[in-house]
Amino acid sequence: MAKILIATDKPFAPVAVKGIREIVENAGFELALLEKYTEKTQLLEAVKTADAIIVRSDIIDKDVLDVAKQLKIVVRAGAGYDNIDLNAATSKGVCVMNTPGQNANAVAELVFGLLIYGIRGFFNGTSGTELKDKKLGILAYGHVGRNVARIGKGFGLKQYAFDAYASIVAIENDGVKVVSSREELFKTCQIVSLHIPATEETKKSINFELMNQMPKGAIVVNTARKEVIDESGLAKMFAERPDFKYLTDIQPSNHAELLAAYPDRYFATPKKMGAQTAEANINAGLAAANQIVDFLKNGNEKYRVNK
Repeated sequence: MAKILIATDKPFAPVAVKGIREIVENAGFELALLEKYTEKTQLLEAVKTADAIIVRSDIIDKDVLDVAKQLKIVVRAGAGYDNIDLNAATSKGVCVMNTPGQNANAVAELVFGLLIYGIRGFFNGTSGTELKDKKLGILAYGHVGRNVARIGKGFGLKQYAFDAYASIVAIENDGVKVVSSREELFKTCQIVSLHIPATEETKKSINFELMNQMPKGAIVVNTARKEVIDESGLAKMFAERPDFKYLTDIQPSNHAELLAAYPDRYFATPKKMGAQTAEANINAGLAAANQIVDFLKNGNEKYRVNK
């Protein structure tokens, strides 16, 4: 009987675990739980007999994969998967998947929570401004980007997007104007919301030169990945553009310095919050379980992210 392990430092909600268990056991598999573990050695011990693993932000590196001799698949319950060593997984013949779209609405709603907080002066009692008729740029038009556009329409935002891989027709059908480059997006929009993954191409790509092209009153919202920001460029942007604000749920390495120097223009949540809703928690967990069952029974690799 195949064993499916849930290995979560930050556990799924009990209702999600219950749903995962039903999916796994109804398929004739065994479910094992490792929750709130405090040492890597606990994870290393637990994976030794696992055929499949469901994780959240937990690190699945070469050390883990080396001891997981029976492992066939790892599913990241969420969109990002940079916590998993894809090359090591491929070398071991392990399939890695994510669960795209399951937390997209949660992340998109957080974008607007951050925006309202920032554009209203962090609720400090002074007059802020409104989102209506502002130009919002959406960098990457995947599951989250589409949900941002859907919500932004209700705020009366003028919306633009750049995505080198998405269908132009699909974006335009959502009432969003397509621009030809990342640079054009930043030049055009007072607000830019980032939804790009952290890849070799995108790491540190959001730099001073790019952000400094933004119109007066510039706001960058990052609910994507910390690594896409050039942190020295971010510091320079704050120093040279007193109209600039940066809002994020991923604290940069220079978080303390930015918070001390620019408390009225910089805000970061204490922890990454994009997927932290009950609904996203449940959706991603159930999707992960269903994908593992489908893979083990039918070989379906639809959401595979490693080669």
